Amino acid sequence: MTNDASGLAIESDALTKQFGRQTAVNAIDLAVPQGSVFGFLGPNGSGKTTSIRMLLGLVQPTSGTVRVLGERMPDRLHTVLPRVGALVEGPAFYPYLSGVDNLRRYDSADRFASSRSRAARIDSALERVGLSNAAHKRVHAYSLGMKQRLGLANALLRPRELLVLDEPTNGLDPQGTREVRNLVGGLAAEGITVFVSSHLLSEVAQMCTHAAVMSAGNIVAQGTLAELRGVDTDRVRVLTEDVEVAVQTLARLGLSPQKSDAGPTAAWVTAAVLDKTVAPEALSGALMEAGVRIRAFSVDEPSLEERFVALTGEGFDVVQ
Repeated sequence: MTNDASGLAIESDALTKQFGRQTAVNAIDLAVPQGSVFGFLGPNGSGKTTSIRMLLGLVQPTSGTVRVLGERMPDRLHTVLPRVGALVEGPAFYPYLSGVDNLRRYDSADRFASSRSRAARIDSALERVGLSNAAHKRVHAYSLGMKQRLGLANALLRPRELLVLDEPTNGLDPQGTREVRNLVGGLAAEGITVFVSSHLLSEVAQMCTHAAVMSAGNIVAQGTLAELRGVDTDRVRVLTEDVEVAVQTLARLGLSPQKSDAGPTAAWVTAAVLDKTVAPEALSGALMEAGVRIRAFSVDEPSLEERFVALTGEGFDVVQ
């Protein structure tokens, strides 16, 4: 396995795609670290699949550049793609052939694949995705989730340095989703970079180490999950009957508190803690010194859902 000197498996610079007057992808700068599980998160229609097709050389960019595994795309398409496994826009198979026969056809079309090890590699790929028992079943009888797993098996027929998965858990039940998540974790442990496009917030939160957030063709945030959560902006929450005193006390400490109704006698007072040197005990101590009766007190990190809604103005599906 080779390593690019930049430390990036995927790198784009102002990558843009226009269809007529419509800009589907607007000058995005992706930086996907080698060995990461990178989530490409955004609502449906935000430009994720078009971006992936440009990364893989399947669509010509209108402008901008992209490098995959250190090679310029699509110039080096034929040397890069054998090192990349991909599942984009759902798997396409011959419906009246079995799963194993479909994989044989795909593998035999790969001029870099050895025919001597074909049977063993197909058996191994089917086992990894939990389809060994359905290997000889015709694909037209497969569920959507089984077809998705067969697509993953196809992407894993040969050793890969990069795996690109577009909505990999689409159609899977909760058990299947867990299996895919464990599979991705195992691939990352082997040093394979996994690029996962998804509109499911829970999928990215549980599977990925890094992410980029797409909205209307633009990348609005990118980094590690901790960076995207905004760990430098904790939030203090106080439930009290002495609402006005609590608001005044937190304001004196440099915070911008807000209040919301919680019942007939008490309310929540919340405020972002931008200065990490302000300790929670100092906040609670100041409130008690001011005579605030505290029913509940917490300091929380913003959730990924809150952060992404703030970035895009849209919600994400939290569960499948």
